[in-house]
Amino acid sequence: MSTYRSLAGAYDRLTVDVGYRRRAAYLNRLLQKERQSVETVLDLGCGTGTMTCLLAAMGYRMTGIDLSEEMLTEAARKAETLPEVQRPLLLHQSMSRLRLLEPVDAAVSTLDALNYLTGEKALQEAFTRIFRWLRPGGPFLFDVNTPYKLRRMDGELYIDETNETYCVWRTEFSEKSRVCTYGVDLFCMRPDGTWDRSWEEHRERAWEEAELRSMLEKAGFEEIRVTGDLRRTAPRPDEDRVIFRCRKPKADKKQKRNDT
Repeated sequence: MSTYRSLAGAYDRLTVDVGYRRRAAYLNRLLQKERQSVETVLDLGCGTGTMTCLLAAMGYRMTGIDLSEEMLTEAARKAETLPEVQRPLLLHQSMSRLRLLEPVDAAVSTLDALNYLTGEKALQEAFTRIFRWLRPGGPFLFDVNTPYKLRRMDGELYIDETNETYCVWRTEFSEKSRVCTYGVDLFCMRPDGTWDRSWEEHRERAWEEAELRSMLEKAGFEEIRVTGDLRRTAPRPDEDRVIFRCRKPKADKKQKRNDT
């Protein structure tokens, strides 16, 4: 069972309607309004590196991590098109085993990468490690697919296609595990006009807002705020995607108590 092994090469062609530039501009506006300067940014679950490279082109020193070697290979090719000074550092890591060379000013994660952490222990460890590698006062911005969306996808079939690729997504949602499973059939055209077929399975957990708030607080984050997608207002009940904004405190609370 693999994730993004075959899909990596076709991923960008199949996601042209995602609106990366609009999402990058939204993140940039939030980061520019931070109380302290943001220069270094971590992109968690960076995939093929589109968001990482867009933010790098805006002047941020980027680090991207992803568990898929195939997706990182695509990201590395994309990074080579940037001037050398803007090229991001790309690391093959899982979010729950995050380890950086040095702390970063901010962390972001987009397009439901955190939904792929389907176990509470793994997600809690990811939040804890993100907190550890953020500088004091640093923001953490991420989005998730909502339980409303993932439940609605139960039993659905979706088709994406280009001239060279044909992708069929079949989805099933389990109320017991609260996991939406995507079975992905991918057909890619060879140079001789014949087709290769591959299959992958993807799994996303429907995390409730209260669960995520609790885990963020346990990791040490504060000022937790949830908005609708690419908005600054509260989510609607039928929201497909929501954005979480939180930050690491300026100083460790235990240290503050010791100093008083």
